[in-house]
Amino acid sequence: MRLSFTARLSLALAALLCGFGVLVGVVGARVLAKQQQETLQRLSQGLARHIVEHWPALSQPSEAATPGRLNAVLDMLMVVNPAIEVYVLDADGRIRAYLGDPAAVRQSRVDLAPVRAFLAGAALPVLGTDPRATRAGAGGIFSAARLAPAAEGDEPGYLYVVLQGQASTQIAGRVGREQLWQSAALMLGVALLATLAVGLLTLTQLTRPLRELAGRMRGYRAGEAMPPSRPLADEVGAMDAAFGQLTARVERQIEEQAQTQAAHREVVVNVAHDLRTPLTALHGHLEALQRELAEAPVEPLSAHRHLRIALEQSDKVRRLSQQLFELASLQASHQIAHVERFRLDELVSDAVQKFAFAPGTPPVALAGPPPGPLEMEGDLQLVERALTNLIDNALRHAPDAGTVQVHLQRDASAVHIFVEDRGPGLPAALRQRLDAGISLREPPIQRPGGGFGGLGLAIAQRIAQLHGGSLSTRPAGHGGTLMCLALPLPA
Repeated sequence: MRLSFTARLSLALAALLCGFGVLVGVVGARVLAKQQQETLQRLSQGLARHIVEHWPALSQPSEAATPGRLNAVLDMLMVVNPAIEVYVLDADGRIRAYLGDPAAVRQSRVDLAPVRAFLAGAALPVLGTDPRATRAGAGGIFSAARLAPAAEGDEPGYLYVVLQGQASTQIAGRVGREQLWQSAALMLGVALLATLAVGLLTLTQLTRPLRELAGRMRGYRAGEAMPPSRPLADEVGAMDAAFGQLTARVERQIEEQAQTQAAHREVVVNVAHDLRTPLTALHGHLEALQRELAEAPVEPLSAHRHLRIALEQSDKVRRLSQQLFELASLQASHQIAHVERFRLDELVSDAVQKFAFAPGTPPVALAGPPPGPLEMEGDLQLVERALTNLIDNALRHAPDAGTVQVHLQRDASAVHIFVEDRGPGLPAALRQRLDAGISLREPPIQRPGGGFGGLGLAIAQRIAQLHGGSLSTRPAGHGGTLMCLALPLPA
């Protein structure tokens, strides 16, 4: 499931806050530890020098100072302050004396570079060698002082005091670290929750205008009034204003397109209506003239030929004007005017029989298994007109291609009327529009030889759409064209 924009922003904010909290905790712990080391080393900076001044026996060489006396001094120092560890170093940094278990000393030599830097006044904290550390290079804070040389000309040794010994480090580290991390975790948790709550509230307030604008966009329907929106500021307000301007332009374009289409249909209806009367009269006079010539004692052959051509052209123009009038009327309608219940299988059978005995045309036959009684609701005359147009197109465009086959198929919700011929097939532009459900007349398809074709198919397509169906093509088994008129069945 894809998270919303607000949820993704909230998760990103929470992740950033957690990362920032961990970074602050780690850096803070290191800074605090360094500050504690600096403070303790600064406070104890003169400790080793004070010990040397008050216990001069530490400066005596090992052969001059008895072990008991030296151990007594070291024991007294570590009893006074158990947190420290006192080492006596020779001039090379080797440990000369240490009170405690000799096995606990892991490193027999102390690096003198930090010791000399400490004595030279380097910036604190200065970390030196911890002889009891298991890892070489691990160090801690210390205090150091030079011991008096055993003889004139000898290099002096050093008193080396580790201020945070292993025992002190373990106890203080265990107690202090637990308290530190508990306090840090508590403060981090409280800060994280507070910041997250404020951040979520802020994100909600920032994204609410975007959600409202998205809802307005989803709810937009052409021709419907948009609900008023509250004033929005900044970039979201600019987007809302741009969306309002866009919807206004869309509404204007739809209105202009509807007006243009209505005007176009009105012109077509008027032209077709105006042509019907004179064409009907012209055709009637031509038929009367044909009868008179047939009754004349001498039949002029040239007059009959010209009259036949004139009648054919007149009939063609009359048919086109009738189709224009029907198509314009259908396009101006948005629903069926006359609805009745009828047997579709009987209507198809009657239409096929009407064409089967037409002289000079190839036969039309029903094919496939009979589907049984099929009842539907709609305009019987319009459905018959659509089927007649499909069969008439097949006969006119494939006059010598054999039988035109018509068959029915039924599924759960619709019935499909198939009309198949073996002619040259439909132009690609007509097939594409039919299969995509696009109107064949807006804009009209111009024939390569001039004029506009597809009026019969356009009428059938519009009738199918008014009934809630469709008109499309199917792959033909023997070439030619296979038209499918799909009409929904009543529930």
